[in-house]
Amino acid sequence: MNFSKLALAAALSIIGSSALAVGADEAAKLGGELTPVGAEKAGNADGTIPAWTGGITKAPAGFKEGDHYPNPFAGEKAKFTISASNMGQYAANLTAGQQALLKKYPTWKMNVYPTHRTAAYPQAIYEASKANATRVKLAPGGNGFDGASVGVPFPIPKTGVEPMLNHITAYRGDSFAVSNQQVAVTTSGSYTPVRFEYEYDFHYNNLRKSPADREDNKLTNFLQTVTAPARLAGQVLLIHEYINQIKNPRQAWSYNPGQRRVRLAPNVAYDNPGVAADGLRTNDDFTLFNGATDRYNWTLVGKKEIYVPYNSYDLGSDKIKISDIIRPGHINPDHARYELHRVWVVEAKLKDGTSHIYSRRTFYIDEDSWTILATDAYDGRGQLWRVAEQHVLQAYDIPGINPTAEVHHDLQSGRYLAMGLVNEESKVYRRISRNASDFSPSGLRSMGTR
Repeated sequence: MNFSKLALAAALSIIGSSALAVGADEAAKLGGELTPVGAEKAGNADGTIPAWTGGITKAPAGFKEGDHYPNPFAGEKAKFTISASNMGQYAANLTAGQQALLKKYPTWKMNVYPTHRTAAYPQAIYEASKANATRVKLAPGGNGFDGASVGVPFPIPKTGVEPMLNHITAYRGDSFAVSNQQVAVTTSGSYTPVRFEYEYDFHYNNLRKSPADREDNKLTNFLQTVTAPARLAGQVLLIHEYINQIKNPRQAWSYNPGQRRVRLAPNVAYDNPGVAADGLRTNDDFTLFNGATDRYNWTLVGKKEIYVPYNSYDLGSDKIKISDIIRPGHINPDHARYELHRVWVVEAKLKDGTSHIYSRRTFYIDEDSWTILATDAYDGRGQLWRVAEQHVLQAYDIPGINPTAEVHHDLQSGRYLAMGLVNEESKVYRRISRNASDFSPSGLRSMGTR
């Protein structure tokens, strides 16, 4: 599979042990030959992937918090286009899911642009990540970790679950609100938009909270409110999300405006259907993976160069509408941007004695940001079933790599789900100030009755 030497040295299955901790000599590479979060700083041999030189850390002149992000590469043209007719010559750099989409939909194509390694994070994230390399230990069974409250926990991963934990805890900002729309698209291309308002109050990686204000093992508090269509408006979901979900299982509550009651929502986890998604994604498909890791055996396969969605500023632009994006079978390929990046490949296989609708999953994780950019999911027969991609951009005001659209394809039904669409929103990202009571069941009850 053309894996890098660095990755081959780390091609190990998870053993649920902390015996493979990184030594001081290896950790010293962070900030040297490796970036502060663990990516290879150098470009590739043929120059199609450049060296990382710090990413984008400053917003352009005139940019205000909440604005849609202007494209710093707006004048670039695609280098080439991958389609069903020529995909064979690019197959080594395509996922199984990408090849399946090209074969299934003759109208789908991948416009490939020059690669820009734009990922950048606050200096505090860099410093903590370097320190984490030698001090963070996996929890028993690989179900979390100890020894960190800030930074990438495993910048030099040794087991398959570690990149997944890096993704789950990746820096997205501190406490913030976003609004977006989701569409479950039929085979004919019809859809009814569902509009969400999200609030996140991170405990892990929150650079504004004091240590005393961070709850132990807490990842984030999450509040989701449906504002449209009218038949769904007013539904609220509150989640307390933990890093080690065996130690502290996810807690969830829902408010239904028809019943005017707050109820526990224990099914908001694993392979139960996502909210208003027409059964096109599971709960743990959100952001391509979230939640507990205990139902799979995780293998760190290696690192590979893949054409992945990246620097997707045009797809998140307010210059286009959702109707410009949605097409039968897939999103409009003219608004999607692909670049060649190095990704960690992680295989997940369902453990004996556990259950999930996906028997196997393959994850492709950006080396520069630890963000999952693509997944392939297989059914109980071992056949490729669902393919997902996360289109991301560097949000220079945070700074950090953030999703601008998330697309889940069901190859068997021919339908897809497009999530996180911000094109028609007046504001993209808003910092907020919240306290614990705002993310409590009683706070949820008062929200529903206001």
